Amino acid sequence: MSALPTPLPAPGTPPAQFNWLTQSYESPPEQLSLPLPPPGDVILPDDGSVFLLATENSAQLLVSGFGLFLGRKSGRLVVRKSGKPCAEVPILRLQEVIIASRGVSFSSDLIEELCSRGIRLSCLSASGQPLALITSPLLSATVETRRAQLAAFSSPAGADIARWIVAGKLHNQEKLLLYFAKSRAGSPREKLRAVAAQIRAMRRQALAVPGDSASSVRAPLMGIEGASARLYWTRIADMLPQSNGFEFRRHVSPPDPVNAALNYAYGILYSHVWGAVMNAGLEPFAGFLHVDRSGKPSLVLDLVEEFRQPVVDRPLFSWLNKGGALSLHGGLLDAPSRENVASRVMARLQSAEPHRGKSHEIRSIIQMQARLAASAVRGLRPYRPFAFKW
Repeated sequence: MSALPTPLPAPGTPPAQFNWLTQSYESPPEQLSLPLPPPGDVILPDDGSVFLLATENSAQLLVSGFGLFLGRKSGRLVVRKSGKPCAEVPILRLQEVIIASRGVSFSSDLIEELCSRGIRLSCLSASGQPLALITSPLLSATVETRRAQLAAFSSPAGADIARWIVAGKLHNQEKLLLYFAKSRAGSPREKLRAVAAQIRAMRRQALAVPGDSASSVRAPLMGIEGASARLYWTRIADMLPQSNGFEFRRHVSPPDPVNAALNYAYGILYSHVWGAVMNAGLEPFAGFLHVDRSGKPSLVLDLVEEFRQPVVDRPLFSWLNKGGALSLHGGLLDAPSRENVASRVMARLQSAEPHRGKSHEIRSIIQMQARLAASAVRGLRPYRPFAFKW
């Protein structure tokens, strides 16, 4: 997400930060003096507790280490350990800050600075599950979108969105299997192709499910999606090296490092989709395919579906097939494994893909899809999932 446009201060006024919450310029509060390097420098520790995935224009900072403290100093994000600075990054370089472990604290000054610049702060559990998303309330759209979203659930528009969510996921499952089939020969290739053909047929079934509301099409669609998932994960298990111990997809208490890595990586993806949903003015807890339940962001889970294979599965499985190794410590991924998984998912989010006649970073496409969903519930445009080019 790029920073929000900031009105220019009056000529001759001293330097100040524009606060989008108060709609005024404010002088930054005094803080303790720290020996900081020149503004353009980035300092990161060697232990992997803080790492930066940078692009030409912006970056994501991932912090994962017990006892770390995040604060602000003169336009820089400063990470301290035992009271001493261990990492420093210019805030203007950041697009998102991700906290991915317990025992990390941060200052209210930093929250104000991030919100004023339109930078999200995402908090994940050690297993990668989203815990919180902190962002400015002014980044949301108008209430009309939420009203239309709730009304669409009981209309043909909601049924159409649910169908295309499943169709989009199945399309990307099919194409990923064909992608991996290209690098194989003989029986392994034919098995991947055969399952891809079965999933393609299921996609056509999903689009043909009758019903004029989301509730009327949900059960048959979930049945089709579940049958496709069983075929997909069986072939993935056969394709991955047996040393990984992966036999099938398990969400709860993952028995092997691959399942743990998938949970962790999907958690990072959830945080991006959740932010996009909020920025589009949609209600995260009112979905069309996933069942509504207290504390369950069903719309976020809906819109995540079309991005699972291209953002998480493709880079993770490609790396494992090339000899990548994952390890568990106490039932969770160890620090090197988390860094390997997160860096590949973040790199994929910042890679470019063709979309609507132009090339866009995938994280931008996620936001475009959320805004398309907002248009769909308001009856302006039909929802169509993003189909990646393989």
